[in-house]
Amino acid sequence: MEDLQTPLMRSLPSFSLVLETENLANANPKDLAKSLNSLANQEVSPNLANEVLLLESGDTPPELLKELCQQYPWIKVHHTNVKTSYYEVKMLGAELVTGEIVVYCDSDCIYQKDWLKNILTSFTQGDDIQIVAGETISRGKGPYGTAMALTYIFPQYSHKKSLAKTSQYFLNNVAFRRDFLLKHPIPLDLPLYRGNCVIHAYNLLEQGFTIWQHPQAKANHAPPSGMSHFFWRFLLMGHDYFWQKSLLKTAISTSGKSYSTLMLDTKSKLQAFWERFSGMLIRQPLHLVYLPFAIPIVISSLILIVVGYLITVFQPNYLLNTYQVMQGEELILST
Repeated sequence: MEDLQTPLMRSLPSFSLVLETENLANANPKDLAKSLNSLANQEVSPNLANEVLLLESGDTPPELLKELCQQYPWIKVHHTNVKTSYYEVKMLGAELVTGEIVVYCDSDCIYQKDWLKNILTSFTQGDDIQIVAGETISRGKGPYGTAMALTYIFPQYSHKKSLAKTSQYFLNNVAFRRDFLLKHPIPLDLPLYRGNCVIHAYNLLEQGFTIWQHPQAKANHAPPSGMSHFFWRFLLMGHDYFWQKSLLKTAISTSGKSYSTLMLDTKSKLQAFWERFSGMLIRQPLHLVYLPFAIPIVISSLILIVVGYLITVFQPNYLLNTYQVMQGEELILST
């Protein structure tokens, strides 16, 4: 392995990997083991990183964390405040690491073995490349997996081959030049549960920067785990959708551009849904068999998004505040 990596590493910038455990508050802690295993199997070994920083917010069972640190000695654990949000933790990671490139992972994502290589080699194509995103889809089997492929956050793989410009990124599968990110940080003080990266991407594009995407830097993300997580995650998607529209509409009106450039209209949503549907079947035709059984789940998730949106229209902070209180109570009960 080392003989194969040496010529490649000579051409790559120094890098650090950052992942957190905040996502495990609602996910299966064993997803962290799967994520780390996928990193261990990368063509570019995590041993070659300046750091593989695991920001631990108390969501990993201590015995599992100890076992993982023994299994993967390249992990560097940094314990964070349990109240630190997802985006605060991510930005903290950028401040703590030393690599020229900071590569973001999620503790409930699994990465294809050439993911890291494709991300890092993209930065060798020019010093003007400051951000490179990969492509993430939802994983899952059976009717539930089919439903999540259609309605959860992530679109299907594009099946493109080479580096291209894009308008968005997901923080579970993206890399920045560290100095650039620290100068242009992800906004933290927003009324969102997730989706700060949508606002960040818009801000970067407005400032004239380019967001690049390598479609072969592929990952898959765990779907909502359990009824409670499913219920709240889709409600909060509606909450976030309302606030993203509101924040972006304000930003665009301030800049004098047309609101239609947001591509948040019904036509674009229907087109996006069709692209998901066709992409899902291209990737895995078996989804067609599960589709009739997935329809009730699809309808339920869409209803929750609409309900979450409507609640937020009338009470803008109610859902997020309620969810945060519930999470705090669960934390107290578990300690």
